[in-house]
Amino acid sequence: MSSTAAGGKPSRSASALVADTATGSHHFTVDLYSRTKGIPTGECLMSCPFTVGGHRWLVLYYPNGDQAENAGYISLRLMLAENTYKAVRAQNQFRFAGEPENQALPLAAEPLNNFAGFARWGNSKFIRVEALEKSKHLRGDSFAVRCDLIVVSDFRAVETPAPAPPAFVTVPPSDLHLHLGSLLLAEKGTDVVFEAGGETFAAHRCLIAARSPVFSAELFGEMKESVDTSAVVKIDDMDAQVFKALLYFVYTDTLPETKREEAGEDAMSQHLLVAADRYNLDRLKLICEDKLCRCIQVSTVATILVLAEQHHCSGLKKACFDFLSSQANLKAAMASDGFEHLSQSCPAIMKELISMLSALVP
Repeated sequence: MSSTAAGGKPSRSASALVADTATGSHHFTVDLYSRTKGIPTGECLMSCPFTVGGHRWLVLYYPNGDQAENAGYISLRLMLAENTYKAVRAQNQFRFAGEPENQALPLAAEPLNNFAGFARWGNSKFIRVEALEKSKHLRGDSFAVRCDLIVVSDFRAVETPAPAPPAFVTVPPSDLHLHLGSLLLAEKGTDVVFEAGGETFAAHRCLIAARSPVFSAELFGEMKESVDTSAVVKIDDMDAQVFKALLYFVYTDTLPETKREEAGEDAMSQHLLVAADRYNLDRLKLICEDKLCRCIQVSTVATILVLAEQHHCSGLKKACFDFLSSQANLKAAMASDGFEHLSQSCPAIMKELISMLSALVP
């Protein structure tokens, strides 16, 4: 009698057939191509042996086809360069070196062949000789191909998590941030007003305090006495748009959507990073760091590096140093006006840069 019939839950189990794989490629260049044209059909030239998946392989190049029916074509074959008759399973593909991968079939879609003895697998009609000689791939009597290879080990069965039972109820993702964002925009039940950059912003005292320990201290903690509950809370040294974005993040945990073509996004990220550090909004600070890592240019790297040093942004600092590890970038950046400010504001950074520069010079 099954467990289901006895009133219990049905047993569920699953397994999958898997195999370990090793992936590699070999770049094979044919120099002095014109001198290989005299090699008869069926005869080949070989690459140096190379290793993928613990096995040695050779690329075979047939300048006039690997057999009579393929004469007039260049044939490319892959062969296992081992004295063994135990089959090695592999998938392989040939394409011109430098050819975009999206112009070829995925390697995993190629047939899985057994390489044993002197078995050779590949493309007997890789390209017509006439087509090669008219193509961009033949340059200076030379062309190069790339052989991609996946070596597949023995298949085996492994246990996998049982499939989940059918779902009869779909739980939607949380939309709390949408409701809180609407609450901010509607200004319902607000009990505190902030002023920044000449503009005022109504908000909810408890929510603001819950999100920022600095705001909590100002509104409910030891600093409460200095904040009149009926007065406007002034935010000094902050632009209105920056505080508006900070307030939106406090309510929704996201930043307002901006158009990509809008200028000054990197400047806004810099100001928001300073604001986030000021009010201990760690997630917002990291978001700004991430944005700035993608805004590093010759004209901005010095300013961003000063910002990273002053506000303890280790990831952003590493990104700046990675950008400056290029001698061309470093030379161009040192000629910019921002570097003078960097040398005055952060002399320790300049010492690190000098050390890095000396390491780059051979």
